[in-house]
Amino acid sequence: MSHTAISRPAVSCALLVISLCAGVTACGSDGNPLSARPYDAADQVSFNTPDGHKKADPDKPLEVVAEDSDGRITDVTAYDASGRHVAGELAADGGRWHSTSPLAANASYTVRVSTEDEDGAPGRKVLTFDTGKPAAKKHLDVSFGPKQGTYGVGQPLTAELSQPVKDKAQRATVERALKVSSTPATDGAWHWVDDKKLHYRPKDYWPAHATVQVRSNLEGIKIGDRMWGGKAEPLTITTADKVVAVTDAAAHQMTVYRNDEVVRQIPVTMGMPGYDTRNGVKVVLAKEGTVRMTSASIGASDFYDLIVHHSVRVTNSGEYVHAAPWSVGSQGYANVSHGCTGMSTENAAWFYENIREGDIVKVVNSAGDSMAPFGNGYGDWNLDWSRWRTGSALVGGTPEGPAPVDRARLRPQSV
Repeated sequence: MSHTAISRPAVSCALLVISLCAGVTACGSDGNPLSARPYDAADQVSFNTPDGHKKADPDKPLEVVAEDSDGRITDVTAYDASGRHVAGELAADGGRWHSTSPLAANASYTVRVSTEDEDGAPGRKVLTFDTGKPAAKKHLDVSFGPKQGTYGVGQPLTAELSQPVKDKAQRATVERALKVSSTPATDGAWHWVDDKKLHYRPKDYWPAHATVQVRSNLEGIKIGDRMWGGKAEPLTITTADKVVAVTDAAAHQMTVYRNDEVVRQIPVTMGMPGYDTRNGVKVVLAKEGTVRMTSASIGASDFYDLIVHHSVRVTNSGEYVHAAPWSVGSQGYANVSHGCTGMSTENAAWFYENIREGDIVKVVNSAGDSMAPFGNGYGDWNLDWSRWRTGSALVGGTPEGPAPVDRARLRPQSV
C-alpha cells in the first residue's frame, strides 16, 4: 500500500512535465508566427530602384509595393549613410509605401521592409542603393551667424541663404534640415524674416552658460525643381551670465540685472519729445567704444558733432547706450537726448565693462514707437511666442507640442 501511494504522485508529476513541455512546443515557431524568424520577403515586395550598379534618380520618390495579394507591408525604414531618415507614408491596406520627403543626391541608402503573409508570419527584406548626381547645378548654401564666441542670453541665431526660397513646402524642407541643439536643452523655432534669411530663438531667453550648436543637413537634398541643398559650416556659440538692463524712460533710471539679481541702478537721460527712444527689447549689437556722433546721422534739425565714449550699439539706426557727461544734470530727472541712453562717464564705463553682445536692453514707458522685430537690429523678442511660431514653415499654425528633439524621436524626419 505504501509503495502504491508513493508511485501515483510520481506518475502524475511525470505527466504534468510532459504536458508542460507539450505546451512549450505548441508556443514555439510552429505555433505562434510572431515568435518565428522572419522569412526572406524578396518575392513579396518590389522597389522602384534600378537593378545592378545603376544609381537611382534622386528626383523620384522611393516606392515599395507588396506583390503578393495575400501579404502586406507592415513597416518601412529608410535612411542614408549619415543617418538621415526618409519620411514616408504606408497605405492603409499595407499594399504600398512611398517616400514623402526628398532623397539626397550622391547618397547611399538602406531600406528595411517588414511584411507579413496571410498566416501572420513575418517577412523581412533589406535593400541598399545609391543615388546619382542631380541634374540641376543651382545650389542653396547656408551661412550661420553670429560668429563663434560667447554671447548674452538674448542672441538669436541667423541663417543666410544663397538663393531665395518662397514656396512653403520648399521652406519646410530647408527648415527641417537646419538643426539646433543646446545644453541645457530648450525649445525654440526658426522664423523666416524674408526669402533668404531665418532667425532662431528659444521660447524664452537662452539658459545662462549654455552651449548652442547649429548645423545643416541640407547638402544633396532636393529643394525644388532645379535647386539642391549645398554646403554649410556648423556653428557653436556659448552664453554667459543672464544680463538684462531695464531702462524706464519715465523714471529716468536703468536697472541692471545679472542672473535676475539687481547689480546696479543708473540715472539716465533718454530721447526728448520728437526723438523718443524706442520701447521694447533690444539685443546688444556691438561694443564700439569711442564713436563720432553727428546730427546728420539721424537727420536732426539741431546741429551737434560729438566724440562719444563707452558706446554700446543696440540698433542699426544709431541708438546707443553711452557716456554723456554734458547731460549729467538731467540724468535721473529729464529726457534730453536724441534717442540714445546717456549716463555719466563713470556709469558708462561700468556698463561697457559689464555688457556683451547678445545681452538685453529693454526700454519701458517711453513715448517712442516700439522696436521693430526685424530690420533695425535684433528685435526678435518683441514678438510673443505664438506670433514667433507663425513665422516657421514647420510649426506655424500648429499647436504647441513636444520639443523638437522629442518630436524627432517620435517620428524620424528626413534631413
